[in-house]
Amino acid sequence: MASDGTVDVPLSKGLEHTQDEWERATAAVLRKARRLTEDAPDSGVWSTLATTTLDGISVSPLGTPALSSDLPDGGLPGQAPFTRGSAAARELDGWDVRAWFADPDAERTAKDVVTDLENGVNSLWLSVGGGAIPVDALATILEPVFLDLAPVVLDAPTEPLDAARALAAVLTDKAITPAAGTAFGVDPLGATIRDHGVTGLAIVAEAADLAQPHGVRAVTVDATAVHDAGASDVQELAYSLAAGVTYLRTLVEAGHSVDDAAALIDFRLAATDEQFPTIAKLRAARRLWNRVAELSGVTTADAGQLQHAVTSRPMMATYDPYVNMLRTTVAAFAAGVGGAASVTVLPFDEPLGLPEAFSRRIARNTSSLLISEAHVAAVVDPAGGAHAVEKLTDDLARAAWALFGEIEDRGGLLAALDFLREGIAATVSARALDIAKRKRPITGVSEFPNLREELPERRPYGHRIEVHRYAGEYEALRADPAATPVFLASMGTVAAYTARATFAANLLAAGGIETVVAGPSEGVDDVLKAYDEAGRPGAVCLVGNDKAYEAWGAELVTALREAGASYVVVAGKVDIGGDVNAAAGLDALAFLRETRERLSA
Repeated sequence: MASDGTVDVPLSKGLEHTQDEWERATAAVLRKARRLTEDAPDSGVWSTLATTTLDGISVSPLGTPALSSDLPDGGLPGQAPFTRGSAAARELDGWDVRAWFADPDAERTAKDVVTDLENGVNSLWLSVGGGAIPVDALATILEPVFLDLAPVVLDAPTEPLDAARALAAVLTDKAITPAAGTAFGVDPLGATIRDHGVTGLAIVAEAADLAQPHGVRAVTVDATAVHDAGASDVQELAYSLAAGVTYLRTLVEAGHSVDDAAALIDFRLAATDEQFPTIAKLRAARRLWNRVAELSGVTTADAGQLQHAVTSRPMMATYDPYVNMLRTTVAAFAAGVGGAASVTVLPFDEPLGLPEAFSRRIARNTSSLLISEAHVAAVVDPAGGAHAVEKLTDDLARAAWALFGEIEDRGGLLAALDFLREGIAATVSARALDIAKRKRPITGVSEFPNLREELPERRPYGHRIEVHRYAGEYEALRADPAATPVFLASMGTVAAYTARATFAANLLAAGGIETVVAGPSEGVDDVLKAYDEAGRPGAVCLVGNDKAYEAWGAELVTALREAGASYVVVAGKVDIGGDVNAAAGLDALAFLRETRERLSA
């Protein structure tokens, strides 16, 4: 019997070790790390190591059979409820590699389209109108494209019907049956969320009338609209259901059968570098839409959601942009494993402006590597059966269905927009606090920033992209660097102060603040000499070990104040007379803003 009362059985068949043994071994490690008290039961490791999502969902540190023993059957790939995939097999021996284009320079875009299609891209996602690709340039850009082989998906929030008509004219002119997955991408609800001003649902029926003769999809439920505004996974899922149901009802009211209406809708979701939540979100999305289709009377395979996953814009950082390659690789991996039919890897320089040839090549090659070298797509739903993933899928699905129900109770999506926005605002605040406290670190921005970097120059976008970037508050400080540095009053040998000096320097650099280090010292006089040589900055930060703080920390604080320091920070949690302590867990943004104010005083 395990300590939590469950039967003490092996964690998995063929393994000799039990859950009780794992608890004991893990508890021993956590006690050494002072994360578990000596008198706490070994079973306390579960709560200590569990993480909680922004939606309040607890994620177990270890997948065990008990997690998934009573979950509903996810079926087989290509079969309802489509949790394991909307299709039984991947037609392309991988996912559809979809490249994004938004450059208003039609000639340049036409060349980029050909280059991408000749080098691994399968389909095109075109941002049209509103300063992006001109509507009247579509025919020129698509002229060399075999549209019966390469699907084209439009994203034209300000000119949806004009763009749809332009693509329809190209299809008619070429007299071909367009490739499966081609879509006009009309999304008035998404445009409303993004404040593009196109709010009428009447265009949905018009888009359907344009689409049906060509056998293409008319409407896209673009849930990245709420993701880009800061929504959580559950909020994104619930929005996708509410928007999908709104479009389904609109099409049925316009005279389409429910089966035909379902065949006119596709979905777009965000993939982040939190790989397991992304995998589970995509699986949950298919299960949820199948339930909607089931209740609506859809009888065809279109109950299986057609998914386009896009690597998250909010997770991308302007500073140290090359780290974005790592973020998008993890996100693309999760999208592929999660079963998305199409995956767009946004170029790493997307936050800086219009992508260049190098970043476009890296973006398309990310999927090529994952498919052809890492063989991620060799198996449909490789995460299926993993206890932790199945449990997280179920938790996300249930929470999203409950939120969707609340939206429906308020009269549907349009009537519940304020309710939804309030929930997203609460999520944004909760995430921002975690980021401020560096509980959600952003590499190259809140952690390990490089103040000496020179950002690549990119041409500006012609259209407006509203994105709540997670790194935004730090990047605003970096964009306006502090005029004067902070003096690091290093105490003792290099070995004695390096840990806290590194912590303090990285923390301050995250706010655009340079530092000057005193160097090795044996006492107050050595530090004061270095302080004088540094020009006596008004802000200082003591960095040393606890032994040095106890021996001469208070004396150094007093001496530095007498020498001209008006603001004294102490790295660590000890009280030796400083104005503020800088240690793990502090609100870094609040600390940085206060420090910058002191520097400018």
